[in-house]
Formats: sequence, structure tokens, C-alpha cells
Amino acid sequence: MFVPGNPKPQGSKSFKGINKGTGRAILAESSKGVGPWRERIRDYALSRFGMTPIPGDRPVHVRVEFVMPRPKALPKSRTPPAVKRIGDLDKLVRATFDALSKVLYADDAQITSLTASKRIAEPGENPGALIVVADIGDDR
Repeated sequence: MFVPGNPKPQGSKSFKGINKGTGRAILAESSKGVGPWRERIRDYALSRFGMTPIPGDRPVHVRVEFVMPRPKALPKSRTPPAVKRIGDLDKLVRATFDALSKVLYADDAQITSLTASKRIAEPGENPGALIVVADIGDDR
């Protein structure tokens, strides 16, 4: 599935205190845009595939290609590699994994293989993420 939008990386968590009722730490997401991005991924997956996640005892392969927004100042004649100020690949992947847990697979611990990349959108191309999730079962 292709999820249009501006891919957002999952940021670090910041400690906000202790919950007096549970004794657990209260952590806040530092990346403001990751919540809406994860919701968008989850909504696209649910609208296309419903709520039938791959069972938790099955290994899963994920392939994801992030197409990052093209900076307005970038010349149309060339597209450089996506290496500056657009999100660490591992944090982009973490946000995607979390969004799809309990939707396409029971838990992201099932993911045993991953192919991931990021690039800047070509002129006229929409940013977003191309995501493929496959139940690889015993067929490796």
C-alpha cells in the first residue's frame, strides 16, 4: 500500500514524572508529527485490509520505501540523496512498525526481516511511504 503524506520519524521519549496510581513512568513523545503519521498509516491499512493481523507465531517481512517531501529550494534538474534533516531511517521504520502492530501483524516482534530505504521525491511525485508486509511463514 502507498500511504501519502509526510513521513515522520518516531522521536525519543522524555520523562514527565511518575504516575501515582500505577507507579509507572510517564513518557511523552518528543516528535509532534509522529502521532498523526502513525494514525494515517493505521487508517490506510485498516481501510484496505481490515483487522485480521498475521498471527503472532508467524514470521513477517516488511519492505518500506519512504518518499520524503521535496524541498522547495531544490532545483528540478537533480535529486540528491535523502541524507539531511529529513528523519533517521531507523526512526521512520519504528513509527511504521508501531502503526501496523495489531493491524497487519499481532506484534512488531514478529518482524524477522526488513528492507527499508528513504529518498527525496522526484519533481511532481507525492511524498509518503510504500509499505509491503508479507507473512513469510516457513517458506524462507
